[in-house]
Amino acid sequence: MHSFKEEEDDAVGIVMPILVDCDRDEDFSEGMDEVGDSLVILPLRNLVLFPGVAVPVVVGRAKSMQLIQKAADKKLMIGVTCQKDTKVDDPRFDDLYPIGVVAEVLRVLEMPDETTTAIIQGRKRFQLHELTDTEPFLKGRISIVENKFPRKNDREFEALVSAIKDLTVKILTSAGEPPRDLIFSIRNNQNALFLINFSCCNLLTQPAEKQELLAIDDLKDRAYHLMFILNREYQLMELKASIQMKTHEDINKQQKEYFLQQQIKNIQEELGGNINDIEIRKLREKAKQKKWSEAVTEAFEREVSKLERIHPQSPDYAIQSQYVQTIVSLPWNEYSKDNFNLKRAQRILDRDHYGMEKVKDRIIEHLAVLKLKKDLRSPIICLYGPPGVGKTSLGKSVAEALNRKYVRVSLGGLHDEAEIRGHRRTYIGAMAGRIIQNLQKAGTSNPVFILDEIDKVGNDFRGDPASALLEVLDPEQNSTFHDNYLDMDFDLSKVMFIATANSLTTISQPLLDRMELIEVSGYIVEEKTEIAMKHLIPKQMELHGIPKNRVKFQRATVHQIVESYTRESGVRELDKKIAKVMRRIARKLASDEPFPETVRPENLQEYLGMEEYTRDKYQGNRYAGVVTGLAWTAVGGEILFVESSLSKGQGAKLTITGNLGEVMKESAVLALEYVHAHAEQFQIAEDLFEKWNVHIHVPEGAIPKDGPSAGITMVTSLVSIYTQRKVKPHLAMTGEITLRGKVLPVGGIKEKILAAKRAGIKEIILSQANRKDISEIKMAYLEKLTFHYVENIAEVIQLALTQEKAEM
Repeated sequence: MHSFKEEEDDAVGIVMPILVDCDRDEDFSEGMDEVGDSLVILPLRNLVLFPGVAVPVVVGRAKSMQLIQKAADKKLMIGVTCQKDTKVDDPRFDDLYPIGVVAEVLRVLEMPDETTTAIIQGRKRFQLHELTDTEPFLKGRISIVENKFPRKNDREFEALVSAIKDLTVKILTSAGEPPRDLIFSIRNNQNALFLINFSCCNLLTQPAEKQELLAIDDLKDRAYHLMFILNREYQLMELKASIQMKTHEDINKQQKEYFLQQQIKNIQEELGGNINDIEIRKLREKAKQKKWSEAVTEAFEREVSKLERIHPQSPDYAIQSQYVQTIVSLPWNEYSKDNFNLKRAQRILDRDHYGMEKVKDRIIEHLAVLKLKKDLRSPIICLYGPPGVGKTSLGKSVAEALNRKYVRVSLGGLHDEAEIRGHRRTYIGAMAGRIIQNLQKAGTSNPVFILDEIDKVGNDFRGDPASALLEVLDPEQNSTFHDNYLDMDFDLSKVMFIATANSLTTISQPLLDRMELIEVSGYIVEEKTEIAMKHLIPKQMELHGIPKNRVKFQRATVHQIVESYTRESGVRELDKKIAKVMRRIARKLASDEPFPETVRPENLQEYLGMEEYTRDKYQGNRYAGVVTGLAWTAVGGEILFVESSLSKGQGAKLTITGNLGEVMKESAVLALEYVHAHAEQFQIAEDLFEKWNVHIHVPEGAIPKDGPSAGITMVTSLVSIYTQRKVKPHLAMTGEITLRGKVLPVGGIKEKILAAKRAGIKEIILSQANRKDISEIKMAYLEKLTFHYVENIAEVIQLALTQEKAEM
C-alpha cells in the first residue's frame, strides 16, 4: 500500500489508509448532527483525507497535538484539510485548500519512539469559508458539501466501480505483497462511495491531484477522473518495474563479469602474473632487440604507455595492442645478406627458367654492381608479356639466386587505395596495407617483392591504387614510404620490386616511367620442347608417382604435342597435356597393364585424342598472285597466304576480304596504288587497270587479322597476278611499305622466322633494318634458312618473282 508522510517540525510519520467495514448504502454521516457551521481545523502537510477512510497520522506540531488531545477527550469532530505548501509551519487561510473532510478521532497512540499517532476517519466533506481563530489552534467557519450520487442500477457506474476495484488491487499488488484480508475486503466491499474514496486516498500522486478528486461533487465524475489517474499510475509502475528488472539484470551481469575477472586475475597471479602485463613486458623485450631510429623508439614508447593506461576489457585495448604488435613485428633496418656468387646465381636462373636472357642478364648485372658498390638501391623491374611464360615464377628464382626472402602480392582486381597504403586507425577494423603486411611476413627489409598483374589494377570511388603505387615504385620516394595505419615512414629502397603485366596499355604513364621494362616474349616451339624435356616432364612424373626413367618422351613427341595439341605463348596448356598423358600412364601402371616405356608421336592419339590444331604448310608456286607472308600472334608466329585475282569489269575497283583490320586494308590500297603508279617499271599494261577489277583475299576469314607487316606480300601478289609471273618457290616475306616504295621494319621477327622454318620455307625477305633482330636469335634456329635484306619494293619484286609464267 501507498505510504503517506505527515512531516512535522521534528518527526516524520508513516500514514496508510485503513480499510474499514461499512454497509452498502452507508454515507458516513454518523455523528454529523453535532457539527455546526464552526469547526476546529487540523492542517495536514501532505495528506488528503477522504470520507469513510481511516488513516493514522503522526502528530508533531504543538497546536496539532493540543487539538487532537482535546478532540479525543471530548469526542469532538474536527475538520481536516491539506496545506498547499508543506514548508509553512503556521498556516493561515490562504495556505489551506478550501475543501476538507469532517473527521472523527478514533484513537490516540503513544508510540515507542515517543511520537504520538492519531487514527482519524473521514465523515463528510466541507468547504472552509474563513478562519475565525488561530489560538490555541485553528478554528474556522464551514459548510457541509454533499455528494451527488448516480441513479440506482446505473450499469455504467457499476462497471466503472468494478474496474476501479481491479486496478486498485493491481496497484497494491505491484507496490508490494498486500495482506490477503485487504484484497478480499476490497473485492467484496459493495459501498461504491467508500471504494472510490479509498482508492483516491491510496493514489501514488501529489496532494494537489488528490485534492482535485476530493473537490468533485458528482461521484460518477470523480470515479471517471480516478480511473484515468489509476490507469496512468499503473502504466508508470509497470514501466518502472521493467526498468528495474533490466537494471537488475545488467547489474547481475556486471557483478558476474567482475567476479569472473577477479578470479581470472587471481589465477593469473598464481601462474606468474597478469596476462596483459606479461604481453606488454614481452613487447618491451622485443623492442630492445629492434634496430629502429629514435623517432620510432619514441613512438613505440608513447603507444605502449597508452596501452598500459587502457583497461583490458575496453574495446580500444585490442585495437591499441594490434597496432603496437604491428610496430614490433616490422623488420626495421633488418636485411638478409646477399650472396654475391655470380656463377651460382646464373646457375639457379638457368636451372629454373629456359630462355629469358634479358631478365637473367639484368639480375646478374645488379648483383655484380652490388658486389662492387656494397650499397645500391634495388631496381624496380616490370616483366611484361603473354600469360604462362614464367614471369611470376621467375621471382622465386631471383630470390633464391640473391639469397633473399620472397613475397608476392596479387594486384588483379584491386580497387581500394587503402589496400596499398593501409587504413587510418580511426576506422573500425583498420589494418596496414599489403606492402607493410608482406614485409612483416618476410621478416626482412630487402626481400624480392613480386607485384603480380599490375596491369589489372582498377579504380573507383575508394581511390586509385595505381596512384598509390607511384610512391612505392619511385626510388626517390620509397625510402620514406608512409602507410596510413602505421603512421610512420618505412624504408622500401632496399626492396627489389618485380612487377608483372600482360599488357602495358592499361598501365598509367607515370607508373611506367618508374619501372624498368623488360619484355618476356612467348616461347617458340623449340624452346617449349626444351622446357618440357627439362622441367615439365620430370615435374609431372614426380607429381603422378611415376618412378624416374620408367617413362621417356621422344623429342619428336613433345614437338608434336606443342604443334598439334596446344596454341599458346607460354607452357601452361603444354603442362596440362603432359599431365594428361601421365595420368593415363599412371592408371596403366597401377592396374599392372602394359604400356610403352617410350612415348612416341604415334601414341599421342591414344593418350590425348585427335589432333586439336593444324599449322599451314607451304603450298607451292603453281598459281600467280599467291604469296606466302609471315604473321605474329600472341601464341607464336604463323605463315599466311595473300591471294589476288583479276576479273573483267570497269576497272579501278578493289575488293578486300578475309576479316582484315583497318591497317591491313590500308596496306592493300597502298600496294595497289604503288603498283599502278609503277606499272611501266613492272611491265604491266595500263589497260589492265582500266578493264579489270582486282580482288585481294587472305584465307581463314574467321580469324581477325591486322597490322602493316603484310605490305610487301600484297605488292608482290599484285605484281604477280598482273604479270602472271610465278613466285619463287619456298619463299616468304614480311615488311611494311610506304607510298614511295620503301620497306620498313616490323616486329615479331623471331616468331615469324621459326614459323617459316616449320612450314618448310627456305628463303625469307626482310627489311634491312631487321638485320639486327636476326643477330639475337640462336644460330641453331637459323640453319637452312637464307635471308634477303631489302630497302625498297623493287628489290622485293626482283627477288620474289621469276620470269616463268604461271598456269592460267
